This record gives sequence, structure tokens and C-alpha cells, in this order.
Amino acid sequence: MIIFQKLHYEYEYQLTKINGAILMKMKFLFFIVLAFSLIATAHPPMASAQDYTTWDLPEGAKARLRKGRITGNITYSPDGTRLAVVSSVGIWIYDAATDETVDLLTGHTDKVYSIAFSPDGQTLAGAGYDKTIRLWDAQTGKHKNTLTGHAGSVYSVAFSPDGQTLASGGRYYTIRLWDAQTGEHKNTLTGYKDGVKSVAFSPDGQTLAGASYDDTIRLWDVATGEHKRTLTGHTSWVKSVAFSPDGQTLASASDDDTIRLWDVATGKHKNTLTGHTDWVDSVAFSPDGQTLASASDDSTIRLWDVQTGKHKKTLTGHTRRVKSVAFSPDGQTLASASDDSTIRLWDAQTGKHKKTLTDHTGEVDSVAFSPDGQTLASASNDKTIRLWDAQTGEHKRTLTGHTGMVWSVAFSPDGQTLASASNDNTIRLWDAQTGEHKRTLTGHTDGVWSVAFSPDGQTLASASYDDTIRLWDVETGKHKNTLTGHTSWVKSVAFSPDGQTLASASWDKTIRLWDAQTGKHKNTLTGHTRVNSVAFSPDGQTLASASFRTIRLWDAQTGQHKNTLTGHTNMVWSVAFSPDGQTLASGSSDGTVLLWKGVR
Repeated sequence: MIIFQKLHYEYEYQLTKINGAILMKMKFLFFIVLAFSLIATAHPPMASAQDYTTWDLPEGAKARLRKGRITGNITYSPDGTRLAVVSSVGIWIYDAATDETVDLLTGHTDKVYSIAFSPDGQTLAGAGYDKTIRLWDAQTGKHKNTLTGHAGSVYSVAFSPDGQTLASGGRYYTIRLWDAQTGEHKNTLTGYKDGVKSVAFSPDGQTLAGASYDDTIRLWDVATGEHKRTLTGHTSWVKSVAFSPDGQTLASASDDDTIRLWDVATGKHKNTLTGHTDWVDSVAFSPDGQTLASASDDSTIRLWDVQTGKHKKTLTGHTRRVKSVAFSPDGQTLASASDDSTIRLWDAQTGKHKKTLTDHTGEVDSVAFSPDGQTLASASNDKTIRLWDAQTGEHKRTLTGHTGMVWSVAFSPDGQTLASASNDNTIRLWDAQTGEHKRTLTGHTDGVWSVAFSPDGQTLASASYDDTIRLWDVETGKHKNTLTGHTSWVKSVAFSPDGQTLASASWDKTIRLWDAQTGKHKNTLTGHTRVNSVAFSPDGQTLASASFRTIRLWDAQTGQHKNTLTGHTNMVWSVAFSPDGQTLASGSSDGTVLLWKGVR
């Protein structure tokens, strides 16, 4: 596996560790297709009683499908009645008894890293990449205050036990102390050599622990701001710290794959807990102080006996990195949040899995419906294409042969042929009915990101990381033309409904329009940063393009910019029009699909 060099802040760590390559995450195309499937089957997503799909939408958007990616920690309210989860679209509040969504807190203008309830449960604090801490009324969801002063991202927040002080740890080597009632800045604690990832108050409120990317934990006197001691021993970033309920022990989690236990009074190292096979991201003590839970990039949660340091059990089920763990106040339930976009609830005594909350969306590659709507094809990083019964969801067959990740799939207009594009530099054509491999198209010198059939099904266009578009004869597989001019990766291609124009989207910040018959360059559309996707409206009058946080609408005939749609908080990977052209769906790395109305 590639070992990532340490970065000074985690926002840029949006890369997936893949054998031999680093690939930007591509997400949520499935839910774009799902959106139109729901519309087509007259099963509106807003039909449920808890209509969270319409909460806090950007202007022009009419619905949000799914709740975004889980991007930060998970925590219970002090009375155990609510569970708060950090997502890419805000902070979701769940009823802990029913698991129903009760609120969405928004306001941060970028990624939220950390949340914390005040001891009385009345206030929720959020720390963000936007350099601010925001305070909300936890009962009503009303914004109370915004605290500014950090020079960079704020990674962590924690309330003192009496609720009077709020501590925040930030990118630029500092901890700030605030009056939790007024928002007034009280003190700044300095001395770290890198960002402060986690802060925690001792149960008596007299000591503050701060964990840093400089591999150390520092203990501070809260009243005076005086540095008390530095705990050393970890050999990589310290990601999380937690005090035991009696305040005698401090636990720390590190990217050196270990948890360390420390004597708070003396700073002496007491024990090192080993067993995780990858970075440890979070630690939490049970309310009785007997058990420590740890969450790791190895996709597991481990439970430890605090007194002996002995491993008690390993909880498995998550399929990716586990970011955060939290015990319910009664100690009966352990909640875990993962990069697999699920929240899992466990019996804290037995380790038995109780429930999985799956409303948050995870990584999805590419999917396409057959023209008759009966079959759904999905492309995966596992190098396969899977065919599913679109009505029942039953798996029909798996297509294998690609030697790299499959990034795109497309059905021919007659539904007889399926095309797939891979980072093995090839396109494969398959019999869509039998799954039989028909031919392999070669010629691209780097990964092939996108494929599209012309409306008459005679031509296939492919977009590649070699900065070119290639046109192929579908019947023979013969290469017809190579379109050059882009100066960076070409991420998407789309034919106009009349088949006369081909649009291409590139990371060179442009969209290019080509004569689909001759390959001649017709126009270049500029204004975006990296462009990830293009789609024509069904009437061919409008072209939509997706980029970082924005979608642009263009007059497809003149190339004139018509409108810019904003509301996503991260990279927008894909756009697609509904068959009637009235709705545009956009899928983003923020974990959501937004539906936009009136986009002609």
C-alpha cells in the first residue's frame, strides 16, 4: 500500500490508498440514477413523514437525496436521548431511541471536523475547516454564536465539565479557550510544533489535554493556561485523547497503530495497547471506566480492559476506516461511525451488533440503466461489472476481464451492448444480455475514465487520462478518430441528442465542443476549475457541467454561460438530466445528490 506522507491538515486527505496508484474518490452516481428511478416510478422521495430531504437546501434545489458522507465524530447528548453525527452537509441529530432524524444543523461553509454537547445538553458546538466554531441551541437547532480567531482549520472542540469554558484545537499549533456563554476569547495555549487534533477536559475541569500531529500530548492548567507536562512516546500523529471518568488515566490514540494509557497526576506511561493493524483514530471510555473502546483504520473497533490493558473483544462489520466511537451515557450502547458511511450500534457489554444506520452515502463508482429500464449495470473498483435486475435488485451476473478498476459503464441505445472503461487503459464491449465479452478496444495510453454511445449506436466515444478523446466504430471496434486539444485529463464525454455534437470535460478547466462526424473542434467553454462531467438536456438546448462545488449551465448552440448552481460543499462529480428535461441531478463528494428544478 502506498504510505501517505504526513500532511499538515486532513482536508486534503481525500485520496484513496490503492495498490500502485492514488485515485481521487468518485462518488454517488448510483444515487443520481436512483433519483430518476424514483421520479419515473412515481415514488417521490419527499413522501416520508420525516421530510429531511427538503431541509436547508441551497437556492434553486428542490430535494436532497441521502445525508452526505460521515466526515467527523459521533457523540451522544448527555442525557442519552440524542445522537449527533458530523456529515458533509451539516450535523445530523438522531433520536437515540427511534433512530429517526430530528434535525440538521448547518452554517459552516466547509467541512466540519468535530462536535461536542455542553454538559447540560442545551448547546452543541461544531469545529470546522472554515476556521470557525459554531454554537447551536441543541433543542431548537437555532444558531447562537460563531467564534472566530483561529488562523486555520479547527479540528476539535470540548466543553469543560461545568459548561463555562469551551476549548478548541486548530491547525496552526494552538488551543483556544472561550467563554462558552458569551463567546469571548479567554486564552491561547501555544507550544505545539504541529496542528492540535484533539482536546479533552479532565472530569474535575482543572486539566486540559491536547493531542497533536507533532506526536505529543500536552497537559495544561485550565485556570492559568500554564503548561504542566508533555507526554511523549508515540511515534506518529496523536489523533484522539480521552480521560477516564475518575480522571486518573488518560488514553491516547495514534497513527503508530497503538493506544497508550498515562497516569494523569504524574504523566507516567502506564501501558501500551497493541493489536490494531492500522492507524487508531478514536478512543472512548465507558461511563464506569472499566472499558476502553478504540476505532481504527483497520475497519475494527476493539474493547480493552482499562485496569489490565487486556484485549476483551474485537467488533467487526464495518468495511472501511472507523473514525469515531462513543458510549451512550448509560453505558449500554457503543456507537461507531465509519468511512463506509454507516453508523453501527453495538451492545457495549457483549459486543453484539444491534443496528446499522445506512442513510449516509459512501463511495459508488458508475452505474447505468439499460434503455428498457430492466437492468442496472454497476462498475466497481474491484475490477468487475455487475448486472442487476432493476426491479427486484437481484444480482444477475458479474462481468470480469478488466485488470484495473472499472470507472464507467454505458449501454448502447438498443440495449444490446454494454461498454466499460477502466484504468487498465482499455474499453471492453459486452453482450448486455448474456454478459459475453465481445471485444477489447485499445489505444489509449492512460486510464479511460468515461464512455458514451452516439444516439444511433454506431459510435462510441471514450475520454482518457492521456488527455484525448477517441471515437470507435461499435460494430467493428475499429478506431475512427482521436480528438486532441485538451491539456489535462478528460473526465467525461457526452453526445448531443441529435448526435451532431460531442462535449468533453477536462481538468484543464475547459469544456470542448466537437463536430461528432468530423472530429473538428467547434467551441471551448471556460469558467470552471477542473471539470468532471457534462450532460446535454434531452432537447439539446442546454449543456450542464460539473466542477468543484458548482454546476454551470450553457447554451449548447452558442456556448454562452446561462447560469451557475451553487450549494454543494465539495467536488461535484456528475450531472444528469431527467428524461423530461425538467430536473437536473448532481452528485458530489459531499455525499449528497441535489435535484434542481427549472434548469432549462
